[in-house]
Amino acid sequence: MAGVLYIVATPIGNLNDITRRAIETLGAVDLILCEDTRTSQKLLAHFGIEKPLQSYHQHSALQKTESIIAALKEGKNIALVSDAGTPGISDPGNQLVAALTVLGQDIKIVPLPGANAAIAALSVSGFPTDKFVFLGFPPVKNKRQKYFEELLACEYAAVFYESNFRILKTLAEIDALNPDKGRRALVCRELTKMFETVYRGTVSEVAEKIKKDPLKGEFVAVFEGKRG
Repeated sequence: MAGVLYIVATPIGNLNDITRRAIETLGAVDLILCEDTRTSQKLLAHFGIEKPLQSYHQHSALQKTESIIAALKEGKNIALVSDAGTPGISDPGNQLVAALTVLGQDIKIVPLPGANAAIAALSVSGFPTDKFVFLGFPPVKNKRQKYFEELLACEYAAVFYESNFRILKTLAEIDALNPDKGRRALVCRELTKMFETVYRGTVSEVAEKIKKDPLKGEFVAVFEGKRG
């Protein structure tokens, strides 16, 4: 009988946000796949879980994917985690799931819901969220302007991730392309962590507020939909 691949959401900061089901599953599987073994080892140690770890990231070769599928077909139960949040959402874990749907059709894939930075930011945005668009990370070089134009043209709330190294540059580029200077944005820094900060206002107002604080941590941005 084939094993099960569990897609396990882990905390994005505050470790108390992990679910009881996630702890039980991580403690029961035969192997845990993760982006960075050092990061995941700290999480497991905190909850007293001792399980083999194996790295699985965007640069993992097809051979590694095939070996994981082979282990599942042999009956091994495996958990997939990311460094933080829900695997497969702007995360290399989706390539394993994609491969399984093609190469391992008899293998069950079970999602364990939990923390997600995009959803957390949307929940405090105050913007209509009956419909929204998730855009992942902006391109670092090519097609940046096209990405920002699509963001600004969106009629629904649009959420994306950005690094501390590029957040101010990104906001400046968006503001330069934005014809509606009154359009509101929300940027969250270090969600669920000690220095969690939420910035609200127009794009330029948010940028000025961010400049006053240390440029550290992970950022999530939400833009309200294009106003008619």
